[in-house]
Amino acid sequence: MITLSKKAQAEVDRIVTEQNLGSVFLRVGVKGGGCSGFSYTLGFDDNKTELDMQYGNIICDPKSFLYLNGTEVDFEESLMGRGFKFENPSASKTCGCGESFSV
Repeated sequence: MITLSKKAQAEVDRIVTEQNLGSVFLRVGVKGGGCSGFSYTLGFDDNKTELDMQYGNIICDPKSFLYLNGTEVDFEESLMGRGFKFENPSASKTCGCGESFSV
């Protein structure tokens, strides 16, 4: 299962409303690359395939789900910036910026 914290859900709702995106899914995934081996991907998608895993308004392809099961997506605002943060229990190592990981 992949979940959003209350702060992350509020930010997703704000973006959808502000950009007038209508009925979209939040697509969460991983791709090869980054400092530690894999990078997180996050975006809006109005197309869900029959293979996608769905949790509320979140969708994820099956391959990415192998690395993201149990992940919570949070949203942080600080003096250093603002953005989504992934709390991934499968990650054995993450880079300093938190945007890539290894298992």
